Amino acid sequence: MDVSCEVRFGKNQREIEREIDPTGVINRIYPKGYGEGVNQLTIREINNGRPYLENEASIAKYGLIPYVWVDRRFENVESLKASAQALLDERSVPKVSYRISAVDLSVLTGMDVDKLRLGRIVRLVDPDLGAFEARIVAESKPDMVGSPGDIQLEIANKTENLGTTQADLERRQEINEVYAQGATNLLAYSYDDNADFSNPAIIRFNLPEETVRVNGLTLWFETSEFRTYGQATQGGGATSTTTSGGGATTATSSSGGGVAKSTASGGGSTATSSSGGGTTITSSISNPTFFAYTSNPVGLNPAYADHIHAINVTDQMNHNHSSTIPNHQHTVIIPSHTHNFDVPNHSHSVSIPNHTHDFTIPNHIHEIAHGIYKLNRLPSTVTIKVDGKAVSHTSTSGDNIDLVPYLSTDSGNKIQRGWHTVEITPNDLGRINAQLNLQFFIQSRGDYSL
Repeated sequence: MDVSCEVRFGKNQREIEREIDPTGVINRIYPKGYGEGVNQLTIREINNGRPYLENEASIAKYGLIPYVWVDRRFENVESLKASAQALLDERSVPKVSYRISAVDLSVLTGMDVDKLRLGRIVRLVDPDLGAFEARIVAESKPDMVGSPGDIQLEIANKTENLGTTQADLERRQEINEVYAQGATNLLAYSYDDNADFSNPAIIRFNLPEETVRVNGLTLWFETSEFRTYGQATQGGGATSTTTSGGGATTATSSSGGGVAKSTASGGGSTATSSSGGGTTITSSISNPTFFAYTSNPVGLNPAYADHIHAINVTDQMNHNHSSTIPNHQHTVIIPSHTHNFDVPNHSHSVSIPNHTHDFTIPNHIHEIAHGIYKLNRLPSTVTIKVDGKAVSHTSTSGDNIDLVPYLSTDSGNKIQRGWHTVEITPNDLGRINAQLNLQFFIQSRGDYSL
């Protein structure tokens, strides 16, 4: 404030009257701006977590006098705090009104500092009250004709009356009627599908730019067996496929070489064979007619050295010989013995020529076996990520898991508007059944027009 005039005791001040009204003192103020309920704007986030401002000197002198101040025009927290501080500075001391009887010396001096007019900032210098500065809020001249220089001034805080209170209430009502406050929204996102380590369950949701505050983001989920709905599908049919061998491949295996091995008989074995028994065999000589014998006796008369003795045989040699073999057995005894043999060094070679294998699959179909089939195992752990940030929860189920601390934020530590992602990744094949609950406060106005 720039001081433009002055009232000083012994110069232009005649009388002074002071009125103090302590009924309007406020020394702790709770400012609230745009919104409603838990979504109403407060100064907590920029005031060390405290939702109020206070004047400790005023509390020590007059006791604690709190006040909830609501002005929904404010959407910026810094502006809300600054206005609340100004109001606290004004209301933390009693309202004081000064009524001064003074003399307007400007008619005589012509100086601007002696002009006492409504709205000007005046410096009041009094030996009892000290020196202070305040605005002239009222001006009157009781006698314009007889004493035109006499003037009545009212300075400093003007005491509130019924008229000023009513005007303030009407102003706030008009603001509330034309000012959109928005609404709280609750959205639920569901997911129920198979998932594995490479294909996680993904839930995406959007925070519109008109979002004022995110009240909550909670996750409920459970894990069950992997599920499928069929066992077979139709074949392509009439498919011919040929596979080719390696060709000209030779495989050789070698024995140990020079190995001698011996096998032993049972030893002391007796084998007996039996003849047919009662068999008769007869041999016959038929019709021999002549038998001749030539001899060369030694030491006899040389004259009779060579001669033949001949016997004429008629039927004398025509005879039979009979032999009868009675029933009998042949016994053979085999003593204990072994058989030895040697295997020399050698190898075995096999050569496989180039070749192919041809087979044909005739046209056919595979019928589908309809039904719900579950894998007989479950994942043991899961990994939950919100906007790429891991959540400290690995159990395969959970209830009311708070995900707000994991949402991505901007440089001002404010939750980003736009798309966000929640991922649930099991460590094995499984089925994820999940529900994501989002609660947020959104303004009920926008830029879209028809």
